[in-house]
Amino acid sequence: MHGHFYQPERRDPFSGEIVPQPAAAPYRDWNARIDAECYKPNAERGNLRHISYDLGPTLASWMSTHDATTHQGFVDSDAPLGVGDRDTGNAMAQSYHHAILPLAALADRRTEIRWGLRDFDLRFGRRPTGIWLPETAVDLPTLRILADERVKYTILAPWQAADTRLDTGRPYRVELGGGRQIVVIFYDAELSASASFQSDATMNADDFARERILPRFSGPGFRDGTPVTALIATDGELYGHHQKFRDLFLARLVNPGPDVPDRGFDITTVGAIVGGTPAGAFLPTQIAERTSWSCHHGVLRWTAECPDAADGRWKGPLRAALERLAAGLDVVAGGLAGDFMEPGALWRARDEYVDVIFGAESPDGFARRWIPLATTEQRERLLVLLEAERWRLAMFASDGWFWDDPVRLETKHVMLCAARAARLIDGAADTDLEGRLVDDLTLLTSPSRRIDGSAIYLEALSDAGQPVG
Repeated sequence: MHGHFYQPERRDPFSGEIVPQPAAAPYRDWNARIDAECYKPNAERGNLRHISYDLGPTLASWMSTHDATTHQGFVDSDAPLGVGDRDTGNAMAQSYHHAILPLAALADRRTEIRWGLRDFDLRFGRRPTGIWLPETAVDLPTLRILADERVKYTILAPWQAADTRLDTGRPYRVELGGGRQIVVIFYDAELSASASFQSDATMNADDFARERILPRFSGPGFRDGTPVTALIATDGELYGHHQKFRDLFLARLVNPGPDVPDRGFDITTVGAIVGGTPAGAFLPTQIAERTSWSCHHGVLRWTAECPDAADGRWKGPLRAALERLAAGLDVVAGGLAGDFMEPGALWRARDEYVDVIFGAESPDGFARRWIPLATTEQRERLLVLLEAERWRLAMFASDGWFWDDPVRLETKHVMLCAARAARLIDGAADTDLEGRLVDDLTLLTSPSRRIDGSAIYLEALSDAGQPVG
């Protein structure tokens, strides 16, 4: 069983706080509600000790502040088999901002992955061996970065294999060129879909085990003796939030207790299966490029007029507007950094800035380490540039494009991230990147309200209490 635990970065990039969200009543906001319905009960029941899971950095950061006990439950549930076998833990990392990596620039992919790996290292106390790709969106360049960062494995949907007849009952390796390879375990589509979308299927864990899981192991097995596996991968929020009381279902399924007879199969984790085994021990396969687990058309859901959306004509113009802003931010930031850093140093510093975001290093200490001979003003300037880059990366979180209308909170939030990044750079360089962004946002229209993106942007700023002029 694998649970993908993630919530978007709901904190206002200007204030650092989540504004009250009445739709989450009786709780203050959606993070608080989902925590009470899902994260806390699953941690308290010990479910996490028996499954594989990834905990998104934006969610983990919120949880560590607002529910430290549950956060510690997630950390403590990562249980490698032994002191010398740290590759086999339950937990996997996740790239930082939940951006669709095949749509990102190569440098941005590298930063998102490095931030996710470093956040995991700081949070869990070990270097992760597996990583969850947001929406499992994948292509070969992304997998090559993972291999370069010493990631051993990831999880994909079965339709992300180039071979449509591939047997998901065993892990595989993907050759990446240059002697690089990575292990991929493809989840069982039917089992995962029944757990996720068929509420009657998860009413009784014993029936689910007997009628749905056990038949997966009734065949002859693999000729080479490889154990047959069945991976169920779902959103972690399924267990208590999407489906009420399903934390009880999960507890009974993965940790049944002495009153349940041998079911005919063992419960294990992806880390135990893959983590300590050399990639060369697995059969080779190839991936289908630019695919994901929640879009039937590759990655169109986050960039264009995907048929999965009733009217997605706004998605392409929004991405184009933010990509133009990102390019402008990078050019200006690079030019300003050139006054006190060698070429390319700003981007290397960006890759390590996650330590400041996490709180492992003070901002001033970070700046002094990177530019020890600089003036106080130059160190402050560096931190402004890196904060701008932080929110420039955050504005590509997948949630901004997932739904059917840009007037939703998720899209407004990526616009706020864009506003924060643009205002930081405009303030440092006396540019007008925000003005150009507002112009570009006029090119998209809300299907429901028929207002353009600039009006939505101004609404988002007003809702956040920020000046709109």
